[in-house]
Amino acid sequence: MLLPLQILQQYWQHQSFRPQQEEIIASVLNGNDTLALLPTGGGKSICFQVPALIKEGTCIVVSPLIALMSDQVERLQEKGISAVALHSGLNYRELRQVLQEATHGDYRFIYLSPERLETTVFREFLPALGISLIVVDEAHCVSQWGYDFRPPYLRIAHLREELAGIPLIALTASATPLVQEDILRQLKMKKAKVFRQGFARPNLSYSGFAADSKINKITEILQNVPGAGIVYCSSRKQTKEIAGLLRLNNIHADHYHAGLPQEERARKQEAWLKGNTRVMVCTNAFGMGIDKPDVRTVIHHDIPDCIENYYQEAGRAGRDGKKSYAVLLYNENDLAALKDLPDKRFPSIAEIKKVYQALADYLQVPVGTGEGQYYDFDLRAFTENFKLDLMLVIHALKVLGLEGHISFSENIFLPSQVCFIVEKQTLTLFMEAHPELEEITKSLLRAYEGIMDNRVSVYEKQLARLTKKELPFIIEQLRQLQSFGIIEYLPQKDTPQIHYLLNRAPAQYLVTNHEKYLQRKRLFTERVNGIHAFATLSTGCRSAYINRYFGDKDENECGVCDNCLARKRKESSPETSPLLREKILALLNDTPVPLSSVLKAYSHIGKEKIWEVLDHLQSEELIRINERQMISREK
Repeated sequence: MLLPLQILQQYWQHQSFRPQQEEIIASVLNGNDTLALLPTGGGKSICFQVPALIKEGTCIVVSPLIALMSDQVERLQEKGISAVALHSGLNYRELRQVLQEATHGDYRFIYLSPERLETTVFREFLPALGISLIVVDEAHCVSQWGYDFRPPYLRIAHLREELAGIPLIALTASATPLVQEDILRQLKMKKAKVFRQGFARPNLSYSGFAADSKINKITEILQNVPGAGIVYCSSRKQTKEIAGLLRLNNIHADHYHAGLPQEERARKQEAWLKGNTRVMVCTNAFGMGIDKPDVRTVIHHDIPDCIENYYQEAGRAGRDGKKSYAVLLYNENDLAALKDLPDKRFPSIAEIKKVYQALADYLQVPVGTGEGQYYDFDLRAFTENFKLDLMLVIHALKVLGLEGHISFSENIFLPSQVCFIVEKQTLTLFMEAHPELEEITKSLLRAYEGIMDNRVSVYEKQLARLTKKELPFIIEQLRQLQSFGIIEYLPQKDTPQIHYLLNRAPAQYLVTNHEKYLQRKRLFTERVNGIHAFATLSTGCRSAYINRYFGDKDENECGVCDNCLARKRKESSPETSPLLREKILALLNDTPVPLSSVLKAYSHIGKEKIWEVLDHLQSEELIRINERQMISREK
């Protein structure tokens, strides 16, 4: 049996583990339930992937985002490790086929969303999967008191009952002490080993600026700090505008948000990862799962709604350990909007019921139906149709999601589907006539069983790897096959979707837990107050503030944030030295003294520092320097 370090070296080509990784891996291998709190970029994946490769059997990884699952599966496959993702894009036949393969031990890792855990087909195959380890990624989603609670995560507890004795590892980068306790309780981790890595990032300098002209400040920062950067904005419109303004200042920038087509997002992301684009101006849709170590600057054009989000997003800078900067910009309007946020984010129950009823009318979902169904949803058309406030609707949909009624996804990421619509004989003749499309045709037939008879989910990236071609080329070839009438090609579906998690209820009987709702609002208000205090912090170390917020006992000052640097400058400045001030005032006594005499008397200090003291004394009206360069004490 290979040792953990040998696995690390064989598959990741790393010569040693990062801090605490080895101890966490040992805990998992010893059969312990384990909670690992590691900062963004702290190498969470290795903590479960290495022990899973050592243990016999299959590892289940519960993850909240399809994009994140797909990214991790792709990376494992590139290392020659068998992995698959069970996401909502797989139809029933495809899901059964994958699970059947899994019972034969074909996959070391199965990634799935929490919604999949209690489906009939998954539970049918579960006893035969040979599960050796349960992984809960982004574990803060399980806590009702966390900043990103996902109700389906509560279903993981039922999985534990089915897999008694199988160890579980939960991982997160950002959880307060309250959320940590809730994770342990909700996942039934009664005797868990808890590993906490400090939240301090010694190479990351945090700064906050009140800026009247944010674009001028962003431009100034990016002109002074070379290297890759991210600028986070709160709206899609801003991303495009700011990227354009940066390009006018000769900064190579592009924009990114969830409303762009999937192909365009993939192209933009790839250009930034490769360094062809220097700065990505984006919403928070950008960044999850991205591993670019040499990001030098992360700038927030707008204040996030909590420290947890800010810490994760800012933490994408400096993962290579080199000096990097996280800058938070704000103005008075931002601070006022932040204080109003809890009331806007948590509408009244009556308003929530009104949106719920309007939604059912818009989608034409009768009472008692809808569970498990996806519906195309145009948010703007909906709000205009029913004359509803856009932000009220967005937040009401969020609350309905927290209460487990529906989920609203701007991008559902249903994969592309393909089916051949010609007979084999016709297909053979077509390939002879079009040799340029023969490779893609054969790749489809080899990679996707049943594609001649049924629509199956296909992955353009996988085809690109199989054929060693670029992704846009593969997409174009699929379109050509469709135009020739050879295949039916349904590109990936990424339009906004409403997913009914429960059958539609009459609005007046909509069930909500009012007490928990008010408690979530109170905790949200505390989180908002926390980021407000961080943004406006004028004294005290910003890094130490973050540490305290997450319950870290490390109170050491970082020495590199804006407040620490300002304190250092103040302490080292001659103008704050009582001794030097008193000496100059004593030298003057009651008789004017030539400026040259003062400069000569303290020449060992240096002219620049002496002038700082003199300027400070003049500003306090303690001395006066006249036109004849004579210094005297003010009367």
